[in-house]
Amino acid sequence: MLDIIAIFLCITAVLAYFNRRYVGLPPAIGVMGIALGLSLLNMASDALGFHSLHTLEQSLVESIDFSELLMEGMLSLLLFAGALHVDLSQLRAYRWQVASLAVVGTTVSTLLIGFGLWWLLSFSALELPLAYCLVFGALISPTDPIAVMGILKSAGAPSSVELVISGESLFNDGVSVVLFSLILAMIASGDAPSVTGVSRLLLEEAGGGALLGAVVGYVTFRMLKSIDSYQEEVLITLAAVLGGYALATHLHVSGPLAMVVMGLIVGNHGRSYAMSEQTEKNLDMFWELIDEILNAVLFVLIGLEVILIHFTRPLIVTGLMVIVLTLFSRLLTVGVPIAVLGRRFRLPEGSWSVLTWGGLRGGISVALALSLPPGDARDVVVGMTYLVVVFSILIQGMTIGKLVKRVIPCSGG
Repeated sequence: MLDIIAIFLCITAVLAYFNRRYVGLPPAIGVMGIALGLSLLNMASDALGFHSLHTLEQSLVESIDFSELLMEGMLSLLLFAGALHVDLSQLRAYRWQVASLAVVGTTVSTLLIGFGLWWLLSFSALELPLAYCLVFGALISPTDPIAVMGILKSAGAPSSVELVISGESLFNDGVSVVLFSLILAMIASGDAPSVTGVSRLLLEEAGGGALLGAVVGYVTFRMLKSIDSYQEEVLITLAAVLGGYALATHLHVSGPLAMVVMGLIVGNHGRSYAMSEQTEKNLDMFWELIDEILNAVLFVLIGLEVILIHFTRPLIVTGLMVIVLTLFSRLLTVGVPIAVLGRRFRLPEGSWSVLTWGGLRGGISVALALSLPPGDARDVVVGMTYLVVVFSILIQGMTIGKLVKRVIPCSGG
């Protein structure tokens, strides 16, 4: 395991250096694009008869359980780090906007994409049961702010737009995991879930996760308040995140939501009442580094994963249609409500297009797809997920900055 970690960190460091020195793309987009390009070159050389490098990369990527690595390891750290810098007083001002997009928007998006895919497959040579179409809808609906937030800041996007995108993304991860688990449970049992069963699961998973996050966050806050030594305080937050996520897994409650709530408590009440200036500076620096390093590793892994996917012509054609479907769903569930209720959302004119195009899909979608039971349905879902995520990060991610400058010309406040 140590060898594997060392190899992937070295690959990530080299690609990050190469991107910074020669390419100049935003970090996450750059390292993923380079990793993807190298993997495609490797696949081309394999097709020409040069098999050694392809075999080496394949065995290396297969040695990593991407789904377990992200869902059981990296996700807790990434979500806590993201929530740590969200201003709760500002988020509270946009609470119903964020809640409606994260809960209602994600749920409606799951249904739109699921049934839309079911309809599209009637024109394709691919086959997928309706339940798995809904599984795909659940795993592809959550957005990932990691790659887009830096671009929005550099483009001078209004703070309100940044806040809504980041807040929605932090919470819709947890919502989508609950929906994903619910549909998988339905597939395993063979029965359609009852309203009572769904309500109970949502209460246990989402409510339990939020409650656990609040409890662990409060205990962490009290511990931070009782001492003033940044070394121990950084260690306490790291232990709280890893221990809290492990506890959430054992209690069968939503770990992602627990991490978000913990991050909001420590990042706001902890910052205001429990940290000295030196502690705050060092804590922020530590979690920013963790965030940057893990994001770089995550996007390199996404780029390298292409070597394990068997692409066929029907899969690629259907994947292109699904990219349009996911964008259309994002437009209906986010863009249209914001455009129609612009004043109620209190966002600048033109924000609807930024939030629609800026809804990037990322690592959590790939991880959920790879966690499905082996079979033909899994292969189709993984292939489509990968195509949507790559398009989302490379195409949407690299053009969102220009869109911000074009549709919100007076942005920056």
